[in-house]
Amino acid sequence: MISMTVQEIARVVQGSAEGGLASDLVVTQYPVIDSRAASAKNFFVAFKGESVDGHDFVGQAIAAGSPFALVSTSVAFPSIKVEDVTDALSRLARHVREALPNLQVVGLTGSQGKTTTKDLLAHILTTAGETVAPEGSLNNEIGVPLTLLRSTSQTRFCVVEMGARHRGDIAHLVAIAQPNVGAVLVVGSAHLGEFGSREGIALAKGEMVADLRPGATAVLGTYDEFTPRMPTPAGVKRLTFGETMDCDIRATDIEFREGRAHFDLVTPGGRETVGLQLLGMHQVANALAAAAIATALNLPIESIAAALSTAETMSKWRMELREAGDVALINDAYNANPESMAAALRTLVLIAQERGGSAWAMVGRMHELGDSQDRQHEEIGLLAANLGVDHLVAIGCDEYLTAVRGLSDMAVHSCADIDAAMELADHISAGDVVLVKASRAERLDILASSLLETLHKREVME
Repeated sequence: MISMTVQEIARVVQGSAEGGLASDLVVTQYPVIDSRAASAKNFFVAFKGESVDGHDFVGQAIAAGSPFALVSTSVAFPSIKVEDVTDALSRLARHVREALPNLQVVGLTGSQGKTTTKDLLAHILTTAGETVAPEGSLNNEIGVPLTLLRSTSQTRFCVVEMGARHRGDIAHLVAIAQPNVGAVLVVGSAHLGEFGSREGIALAKGEMVADLRPGATAVLGTYDEFTPRMPTPAGVKRLTFGETMDCDIRATDIEFREGRAHFDLVTPGGRETVGLQLLGMHQVANALAAAAIATALNLPIESIAAALSTAETMSKWRMELREAGDVALINDAYNANPESMAAALRTLVLIAQERGGSAWAMVGRMHELGDSQDRQHEEIGLLAANLGVDHLVAIGCDEYLTAVRGLSDMAVHSCADIDAAMELADHISAGDVVLVKASRAERLDILASSLLETLHKREVME
């Protein structure tokens, strides 16, 4: 964070110093909300959650070296007390953003691909200067300020993800971050339960570009019917990305080798070859989004293409390809929606075809689909059959099987839970490819880990 005194921070967040905290203490530490991460490099922010109250851990954070805590309840430790911790964090982040006029901020939103695009973009931007980007998916009213507040006067780029549960959420985050580049990747079906329709989702995501300031650039994907048509304010430039000739940044001559995409990247700056290290044909869209943003930030195409070709997965449980003997396992258990599930199934089938084995899709429930959830799960089951998946394993979600039982050559397996799915491990053969995917709450990362352990043990015994 930029250098500020306690007195200055207290003024910005509309709070007061307590617990013997000296008002003239100079603070350069950035905030953390997990006391286990507390150290002399950061100060602690105490949130009251539904089951855990951060105020109970202030002492632990101070003992670990944090100079003070930001609190909403008085504690017997050095602290700045405020009325509302979330509001205070937002105020502080906005102040720091405005104090860093040369900082180039990128705002990212979309129904899927945000985290992978963020990781790719951070890899590109790091080649040009000090870059701050969130670890994991810190994309709400807490995560965005936490990310911004890691910026210093030496930081050249800051990348923030922006998610939405309600209309106005992204507009609020844009007002804090004031992006130089605002990117909307795609409007899909994630969070249909909250917004009611894809049109509602598009309105929420569109806040990213609607609230950009003159001189900023809107980067828009062309993978759905809503995003390319999002209106932008006067004075805001537009860049589109995709796989058609009319896109400003596009991919051409796309090939798929060993589960990974290779293509020519075309921008106003020229044409360069890219060979992605990330798994899945759908990564082309994420790579193009990162390339378009980097182009908007005036990075040369040669640097962009080279960085894309060396970037590896940085966030766990996202299309991680692991080998257990002659069996390949794709761990994509971090999250799921209809679009990302379809992309993962296509990748599964292509890799299985290359390896000559059977394709196993072990899938759990997709959350936040509202009234369309039964239909959406049925459609994924039908897609699996049409793509040529050999085994569809539905874990705690028989809706995947409703439309395909007895109607295709695909073997279907109904499993009540992870333990039942594990009983199928003995039927997985050399050369097979297994996909494990569901919404995060289903905890299928446990299944992925257990399968790998079992398959490794079988390899040793053989």
